[in-house]
Amino acid sequence: MKYLMMVQGSQADYAAMSGESSGGRPAWSKKDMQEMFAFMESINNDLAESGEMVDANGLVEPARTRAVLAGPDGRPVITDGPYGETKEQIAGYWVLDCESLERVTEIAARVARCPQPEGTPVHPVLIRPIDDGEVAAGPE
Repeated sequence: MKYLMMVQGSQADYAAMSGESSGGRPAWSKKDMQEMFAFMESINNDLAESGEMVDANGLVEPARTRAVLAGPDGRPVITDGPYGETKEQIAGYWVLDCESLERVTEIAARVARCPQPEGTPVHPVLIRPIDDGEVAAGPE
């Protein structure tokens, strides 16, 4: 079954990763960033080797987000981020093809151990099964 595994981040997290202490988050050093990238590369390499990796990407900061909504007259209403009503947003994702929820949970637990500076907020790693049509159809 395919799963979407997501990591979260806020605009303050992205600022901290750019070397600016922000929102109570400590600034990341170049070494901190190198450790994080090496850790994620190791995970991605292992998932590619096992054949479980379908796709994975990190996303740009929330400030570069755009939302498009249908207005009352049907014309699009376009706004730029970040959005005050949402603190955390998706920072990166993997699409994985795993034999079970337990297996993707093992992978998420590994991702959750990503090195980061002391005092950095901890965000959950989210797992969502991808609807292949069988889930929506429900039981017979």
